[in-house]
Amino acid sequence: MIESHGFECQVGGRTLTIESGKLAEQASGAVTVRYGDTVVLVTACISDQPREGVDFLPLTVDYEERLYAAGKIPGGFIRREGRPSEEATLACRLTDRPLRPLLPKGWRNDIQLIVTVLSADRENEPDILAVIGGSAVLSISEVPFDGPVSAVHIGYINDELILNPTLAQLEDSRLDLVVASTKEAIVMIEARACEVPEDIVIQAIRLGHEANQGIIKLQQQLQQACGKPKVEAPITEVNPEAVSAISPIINGRLAQALSQSEKLQREQALSNLKKELVERLEESFSEEDILSAFEAKARAEIRTNILDKAQRVSGRSLTEVRPISCELGLLPRTHGSALFTRGQTQVLTIATLGSTRKEQRLDGLGIEETKRFIHHYNFPPFSSGEVKRIGSPGRREIGHGALAERALIPVLPKDEDFPYTIRLVSEVLSSSGSTSMASVCASSLSLMDAGIPIKRAVAGLAMGLVTGEKGNHVILTDIEGIEDAYGDMDFKIAGTTEGITALQLDIKLKGIELEILEKALNQAREARLSILGVMQQTIATSRPELSPYAPRVYKITVDPDKIGNIIGTGGKTIRAITDETKATIDIENDGTVLISSPDEEAAHKAIKTIENLTKDVEIGGIYTGKVTRLLNFGVMVEIFPGKEGLVHISELAEYRVSKVEDIVKVGDEIMVKVIGIDELGRINLSRRAVFEKLSRMPRARVKDTLATNYPHKKRREIPHNRGRSLSRHPPSKRG
Repeated sequence: MIESHGFECQVGGRTLTIESGKLAEQASGAVTVRYGDTVVLVTACISDQPREGVDFLPLTVDYEERLYAAGKIPGGFIRREGRPSEEATLACRLTDRPLRPLLPKGWRNDIQLIVTVLSADRENEPDILAVIGGSAVLSISEVPFDGPVSAVHIGYINDELILNPTLAQLEDSRLDLVVASTKEAIVMIEARACEVPEDIVIQAIRLGHEANQGIIKLQQQLQQACGKPKVEAPITEVNPEAVSAISPIINGRLAQALSQSEKLQREQALSNLKKELVERLEESFSEEDILSAFEAKARAEIRTNILDKAQRVSGRSLTEVRPISCELGLLPRTHGSALFTRGQTQVLTIATLGSTRKEQRLDGLGIEETKRFIHHYNFPPFSSGEVKRIGSPGRREIGHGALAERALIPVLPKDEDFPYTIRLVSEVLSSSGSTSMASVCASSLSLMDAGIPIKRAVAGLAMGLVTGEKGNHVILTDIEGIEDAYGDMDFKIAGTTEGITALQLDIKLKGIELEILEKALNQAREARLSILGVMQQTIATSRPELSPYAPRVYKITVDPDKIGNIIGTGGKTIRAITDETKATIDIENDGTVLISSPDEEAAHKAIKTIENLTKDVEIGGIYTGKVTRLLNFGVMVEIFPGKEGLVHISELAEYRVSKVEDIVKVGDEIMVKVIGIDELGRINLSRRAVFEKLSRMPRARVKDTLATNYPHKKRREIPHNRGRSLSRHPPSKRG
């Protein structure tokens, strides 16, 4: 039996506990991390042999949400957890990103981390516990790992930075920043923000880095207590003889190939060089050695030009943004569309509006049950000129879609002011760096094209970094794909003219100093403002009206006690309204009723029906009703849907009536006045009282009154007896 070890510390006023040796003893390493009543189990297993034929670090992170953790039973027919939720996928990425740079680049043995959420108190996020647990389990395993690393959430509530706010507190927070760092430096950042200034973000990152130090010490104690001896890290060296052999062949030609301004031309030139090198040197060196040497030379060429000459592949200055163009309304029948092109990166975003019934239901561990704003991101293979299988969206697509979604949420109208479900779909048509940030720009334009009243436009771009051996560095604005591949940082920053709305930092270094991040944020602000200026020239504010093809949603409020009148027995009434008007009707417990229909006339008809169903009948009120039943002593008239009153035979006309059939038939519409309501709620109506009132009116007012009560009828279609009712004499017998 393995000895159990546990250590704890205080973080944000709550106890964080890391324990190992109690669970999953057959794994290479296993820890449980508890914060409040949220508990995650993180295990690591490492394969005995390296994977053959791979040139990357085979690290896999799986994040398993168990709904029992929050006391919930899964939905669906089988009542079992299925494919990972979006939140689980994002948690996978959040765990992977700070750990991967700290593992040896030449490691080829498979590493699988499985994070299982065992308990969720719906106050403390389990995502940062996954990062902490992943770091702890790698620290005590035999894998060489340059950690430990820790992560915390930072909120900004009432102008105060809060460490690890609860989920309820985050609802009121202008910032939700995740900072992952080692003892020395920052390794990963993820954030959503409500237009927060750059200086506040820097303060939050500093607070997060400081808070991580106590958790890092906790992991170091665990490693000292039960850590395994580390295996020697594999050394990855480029064959120096292969480098010497290719140098005279590519001398001058590599720089020429890299100088091609068009991505496809550049890639073709580099591909031709590689092919030639393999053909000429394959008898002396393996293809792997030749290509590794070529990659090293290309990397050195690009980085040296940037560091020593401030010369980028595209010929731009270090702070220059690629040429931008914007276009609106490309698609004739969608609710909104926009095309955003920056260099050779191009994204088309389409906006679609729907009723609140179309909102997405969430079956996860958080406190949110639904969401009305959805952003999806698609990256088809043709966007990078490749041939690949098209399938379900991968983690990258889900991650990029969620990042753009977070960037746009702060500028959206509130649900109560704009009761629609909004879906955006960003189609990447051409990729040459930072498609996720281009999606933010295209989405912002698409929202305005659809007439959705957003506060202001949002733009995003990616910042890069190249560091030198002498400690020097260069920050790049608006990086292209090749600068991302050969650079050290991909720092995505989105925001408005007022502040930041989303951040995502990924690095290839062991860490990055706060001063570099501060400089990158300020440099990005200048670029973001210039991009917003170009977007504003295309459209400055949202269109004043929604697309004519978008559904109209109207909101009315009724007495909550009368909701049953709208629904009817077994839903009979609301189904009848829906069938007749084809409108979508959603009712909330507080009496809010949302009516949605692409046909404005149908929506107003549904509204009128609902108002009648919930309106109180007033004594003395005059209503137009439909005759539903004929009785010996009178007729029943429906004045509101489901609400009938009796017109006694003596109240049908201003003269004596022998048979009700002589005056009306079932289906006739007649004007009646409420003359009484008894103690049982039974309504007594009079047609005679209406005639008496009409007889005292001038003829012009009589016409107006009839037109008002029968707006949908032509003059000749107004129910019979209207003119004759003003006479004191009974109508002649029908011949």
